[in-house]
Amino acid sequence: MIVVHHLSHGRAQRILWLLEELNVPYLVKKYQRLPNQKAPPALLDVHPLGKSPVIEDYDTEAEVRKGKPRVVLAESTAIINYLIQKYNPGMKSNLSAEGAIDDLYYTTYAESTFIPLIVTQRKLARFAGFAPWYLRPIFRYILGAFSEMYIDPEIPNNVKMIEDHLSENDWFARGSQGPTSADFAMIRGLEALTAAKIATLETCPAIVGYLQKAQARPAYQAAAQRGD
Repeated sequence: MIVVHHLSHGRAQRILWLLEELNVPYLVKKYQRLPNQKAPPALLDVHPLGKSPVIEDYDTEAEVRKGKPRVVLAESTAIINYLIQKYNPGMKSNLSAEGAIDDLYYTTYAESTFIPLIVTQRKLARFAGFAPWYLRPIFRYILGAFSEMYIDPEIPNNVKMIEDHLSENDWFARGSQGPTSADFAMIRGLEALTAAKIATLETCPAIVGYLQKAQARPAYQAAAQRGD
Protein backbone atom coordinates (compact mmCIF):
# COMPACT_ATOMS: atom_id res chain seq x y z
CA MET A 1 0.00 0.00 0.00
CA ILE A 2 1.36 3.39 -1.05
CA VAL A 3 0.51 6.61 0.79
CA VAL A 4 1.12 9.78 -1.21
CA HIS A 5 1.58 13.05 0.64
CA HIS A 6 0.08 15.51 -1.81
CA LEU A 7 0.62 19.28 -1.58
CA SER A 8 -2.07 21.29 -3.37
CA HIS A 9 -1.16 22.29 -6.93
CA GLY A 10 2.16 20.50 -6.65
CA ARG A 11 4.19 17.84 -8.38
CA ALA A 12 2.62 14.91 -6.54
CA GLN A 13 -0.15 14.85 -9.13
CA ARG A 14 2.10 13.03 -11.60
CA ILE A 15 2.80 10.38 -8.96
CA LEU A 16 -0.93 9.71 -8.76
CA TRP A 17 -1.06 9.35 -12.54
CA LEU A 18 1.78 6.82 -12.41
CA LEU A 19 0.11 4.82 -9.65
CA GLU A 20 -3.11 4.70 -11.65
CA GLU A 21 -1.21 3.49 -14.73
CA LEU A 22 0.47 0.83 -12.59
CA ASN A 23 -2.88 -0.14 -11.03
CA VAL A 24 -1.33 0.06 -7.56
CA PRO A 25 -3.62 0.74 -4.57
CA TYR A 26 -2.81 3.98 -2.79
CA LEU A 27 -4.08 6.56 -0.33
CA VAL A 28 -3.75 10.32 -0.70
CA LYS A 29 -3.04 12.63 2.24
CA LYS A 30 -3.63 16.22 1.13
CA TYR A 31 -1.99 19.39 2.38
CA GLN A 32 -2.87 22.99 1.56
CA ARG A 33 -0.24 25.58 0.78
CA LEU A 34 0.27 28.51 3.11
CA PRO A 35 -0.53 32.06 1.89
CA ASN A 36 3.13 32.44 0.87
CA GLN A 37 2.73 29.28 -1.27
CA LYS A 38 5.06 27.24 0.93
CA ALA A 39 4.28 23.81 2.32
CA PRO A 40 2.70 23.63 5.79
CA PRO A 41 4.84 22.54 8.78
CA ALA A 42 2.89 19.26 8.99
CA LEU A 43 4.96 17.87 6.11
CA LEU A 44 8.04 18.09 8.34
CA ASP A 45 6.57 15.19 10.29
CA VAL A 46 6.75 13.08 7.11
CA HIS A 47 10.17 14.06 5.75
CA PRO A 48 12.98 16.24 7.14
CA LEU A 49 12.75 18.70 4.24
CA GLY A 50 9.01 19.16 4.65
CA LYS A 51 8.24 19.12 0.94
CA SER A 52 6.03 17.17 -1.42
CA PRO A 53 5.75 14.71 -3.06
CA VAL A 54 6.66 12.10 -0.50
CA ILE A 55 5.49 8.50 -0.55
CA GLU A 56 5.32 5.95 2.22
CA ASP A 57 5.37 2.28 1.21
CA TYR A 58 3.62 -0.06 3.63
CA ASP A 59 3.55 -3.85 3.53
CA THR A 60 -0.10 -4.05 4.61
CA GLU A 61 -3.06 -1.81 5.39
CA ALA A 62 -2.60 -2.73 9.05
CA GLU A 63 0.87 -1.15 8.89
CA VAL A 64 -0.72 2.00 7.49
CA ARG A 65 -2.93 2.25 10.55
CA LYS A 66 0.11 1.79 12.77
CA GLY A 67 2.03 4.45 10.84
CA LYS A 68 5.05 2.22 10.30
CA PRO A 69 6.13 2.47 6.64
CA ARG A 70 8.76 0.18 5.18
CA VAL A 71 10.03 2.95 2.89
CA VAL A 72 9.75 6.75 3.03
CA LEU A 73 10.88 8.37 -0.20
CA ALA A 74 10.96 11.97 -1.47
CA GLU A 75 11.97 13.58 -4.78
CA SER A 76 9.71 13.07 -7.78
CA THR A 77 12.11 11.27 -10.09
CA ALA A 78 13.33 8.98 -7.31
CA ILE A 79 9.71 8.08 -6.53
CA ILE A 80 8.91 7.51 -10.21
CA ASN A 81 11.88 5.20 -10.70
CA TYR A 82 11.19 3.34 -7.44
CA LEU A 83 7.55 2.65 -8.31
CA ILE A 84 8.29 1.53 -11.86
CA GLN A 85 11.14 -0.72 -10.74
CA LYS A 86 8.95 -2.32 -8.05
CA TYR A 87 5.66 -2.69 -9.90
CA ASN A 88 6.40 -2.73 -13.63
CA PRO A 89 10.10 -3.01 -14.54
CA GLY A 90 9.08 -4.07 -18.05
CA MET A 91 8.03 -0.48 -18.72
CA LYS A 92 11.71 0.31 -19.26
CA SER A 93 13.21 -3.05 -20.20
CA ASN A 94 11.14 -3.17 -23.39
CA LEU A 95 12.60 0.08 -24.72
CA SER A 96 15.07 0.17 -27.59
CA ALA A 97 18.56 1.52 -26.95
CA GLU A 98 17.50 4.90 -28.36
CA GLY A 99 14.29 4.90 -26.35
CA ALA A 100 16.16 4.08 -23.14
CA ILE A 101 18.48 7.04 -23.73
CA ASP A 102 15.49 9.33 -24.32
CA ASP A 103 13.85 8.04 -21.15
CA LEU A 104 17.00 8.56 -19.09
CA TYR A 105 17.61 12.02 -20.51
CA TYR A 106 14.11 13.48 -20.15
CA THR A 107 13.57 11.92 -16.72
CA THR A 108 16.74 13.64 -15.51
CA TYR A 109 16.20 16.84 -17.51
CA ALA A 110 12.72 17.39 -16.07
CA GLU A 111 13.91 18.14 -12.54
CA SER A 112 17.44 19.31 -13.20
CA THR A 113 16.73 21.91 -15.92
CA PHE A 114 13.19 22.19 -17.25
CA ILE A 115 10.89 22.49 -14.22
CA PRO A 116 13.32 24.61 -12.15
CA LEU A 117 13.44 27.04 -15.08
CA ILE A 118 9.66 27.35 -15.23
CA VAL A 119 9.27 27.54 -11.44
CA THR A 120 11.95 30.24 -11.13
CA GLN A 121 10.28 32.37 -13.78
CA ARG A 122 6.92 32.10 -12.01
CA LYS A 123 8.39 32.85 -8.59
CA LEU A 124 10.25 35.91 -9.83
CA ALA A 125 7.05 37.23 -11.39
CA ARG A 126 5.20 37.23 -8.06
CA PHE A 127 8.03 37.68 -5.55
CA ALA A 128 7.84 41.49 -5.62
CA GLY A 129 4.36 41.25 -4.12
CA PHE A 130 5.86 40.14 -0.81
CA ALA A 131 7.99 43.30 -0.48
CA PRO A 132 6.77 46.40 1.39
CA TRP A 133 4.55 48.45 -0.93
CA TYR A 134 7.04 51.31 -1.23
CA LEU A 135 9.79 48.93 -2.41
CA ARG A 136 7.73 46.95 -4.90
CA PRO A 137 8.60 49.07 -7.97
CA ILE A 138 12.31 48.58 -7.24
CA PHE A 139 11.85 44.86 -6.62
CA ARG A 140 9.87 44.46 -9.86
CA TYR A 141 12.59 46.24 -11.81
CA ILE A 142 15.44 44.20 -10.33
CA LEU A 143 13.65 40.86 -10.54
CA GLY A 144 12.37 41.64 -14.02
CA ALA A 145 15.89 42.51 -15.19
CA PHE A 146 17.25 39.29 -13.71
CA SER A 147 14.56 37.24 -15.42
CA GLU A 148 15.10 38.95 -18.76
CA MET A 149 18.84 38.36 -18.57
CA TYR A 150 19.07 34.82 -17.22
CA ILE A 151 15.69 33.06 -17.34
CA ASP A 152 13.57 34.29 -20.23
CA PRO A 153 16.18 33.63 -22.97
CA GLU A 154 16.50 29.98 -21.91
CA ILE A 155 12.82 29.12 -22.16
CA PRO A 156 12.45 29.32 -25.99
CA ASN A 157 15.41 26.96 -26.48
CA ASN A 158 13.91 24.43 -24.08
CA VAL A 159 10.45 24.69 -25.58
CA LYS A 160 11.82 24.23 -29.11
CA MET A 161 13.78 21.14 -28.11
CA ILE A 162 10.71 19.55 -26.53
CA GLU A 163 8.44 20.54 -29.42
CA ASP A 164 10.87 19.10 -31.98
CA HIS A 165 11.17 15.85 -30.04
CA LEU A 166 7.43 15.38 -29.59
CA SER A 167 6.73 16.23 -33.21
CA GLU A 168 8.63 13.03 -34.12
CA ASN A 169 7.64 10.76 -31.20
CA ASP A 170 4.38 9.74 -29.56
CA TRP A 171 5.98 9.64 -26.10
CA PHE A 172 9.27 10.92 -24.75
CA ALA A 173 10.96 7.54 -25.05
CA ARG A 174 11.44 6.91 -28.76
CA GLY A 175 9.35 4.00 -30.00
CA SER A 176 7.43 3.57 -26.75
CA GLN A 177 3.77 2.56 -27.04
CA GLY A 178 2.84 4.35 -23.82
CA PRO A 179 4.18 6.61 -21.07
CA THR A 180 7.46 5.81 -19.34
CA SER A 181 9.26 7.52 -16.48
CA ALA A 182 10.15 10.51 -18.69
CA ASP A 183 6.48 11.24 -19.37
CA PHE A 184 5.54 11.17 -15.70
CA ALA A 185 8.51 13.42 -14.91
CA MET A 186 7.82 15.94 -17.68
CA ILE A 187 4.07 16.42 -17.66
CA ARG A 188 3.70 19.01 -14.88
CA GLY A 189 6.25 21.27 -16.52
CA LEU A 190 4.43 21.03 -19.85
CA GLU A 191 1.12 21.80 -18.17
CA ALA A 192 2.73 24.89 -16.65
CA LEU A 193 3.84 25.98 -20.13
CA THR A 194 0.32 25.81 -21.50
CA ALA A 195 -1.20 27.43 -18.40
CA ALA A 196 1.18 30.37 -18.85
CA LYS A 197 0.39 30.51 -22.59
CA ILE A 198 4.06 29.91 -23.37
CA ALA A 199 3.01 26.88 -25.39
CA THR A 200 -0.20 27.18 -27.41
CA LEU A 201 -1.81 25.16 -30.17
CA GLU A 202 -0.57 27.70 -32.71
CA THR A 203 3.03 27.85 -31.49
CA CYS A 204 3.54 24.32 -30.11
CA PRO A 205 1.05 21.88 -31.67
CA ALA A 206 3.12 18.84 -30.73
CA ILE A 207 3.27 19.78 -27.03
CA VAL A 208 -0.43 20.60 -26.88
CA GLY A 209 -1.33 17.42 -28.75
CA TYR A 210 0.85 15.38 -26.43
CA LEU A 211 -0.87 16.85 -23.36
CA GLN A 212 -4.31 16.20 -24.79
CA LYS A 213 -3.35 12.58 -25.43
CA ALA A 214 -1.91 12.09 -21.95
CA GLN A 215 -4.80 13.83 -20.20
CA ALA A 216 -7.32 11.71 -22.10
CA ARG A 217 -5.95 8.49 -20.62
CA PRO A 218 -8.31 6.91 -18.07
CA ALA A 219 -5.48 6.64 -15.54
CA TYR A 220 -4.73 10.36 -15.81
CA GLN A 221 -8.39 11.27 -15.35
CA ALA A 222 -8.74 8.97 -12.35
CA ALA A 223 -5.66 10.58 -10.79
CA ALA A 224 -7.10 14.05 -11.43
CA GLN A 225 -10.25 13.12 -9.52
CA ARG A 226 -8.27 11.91 -6.53
CA GLY A 227 -5.77 14.77 -6.54
CA ASP A 228 -6.27 18.33 -7.77
